[in-house]
Amino acid sequence: MDEKLGIIAIIVESGSSDCVERINGLLHEYRHIIVGRLGIPYPKRALSLISVVVDGEQDKINALSGKLGMLGDVTVKTTLAGVR
Repeated sequence: MDEKLGIIAIIVESGSSDCVERINGLLHEYRHIIVGRLGIPYPKRALSLISVVVDGEQDKINALSGKLGMLGDVTVKTTLAGVR
């Protein structure tokens, strides 16, 4: 098992309820690897910022990050560290 600790940074450029529901659905689906999350609305730029701390198998983290990145109006960057 290749477990990693990391942070997934999500920028949501749309406030549409469909986009938010899909993001929340994915985060719920992968809740077993999520340590915590912080969401910050930023009305000045009409977007939201979400940071998600993850701890789990690298393929699960990559799957979550990839699915989030496939959503429209969403930008995702993931940073991982190998932790023993």
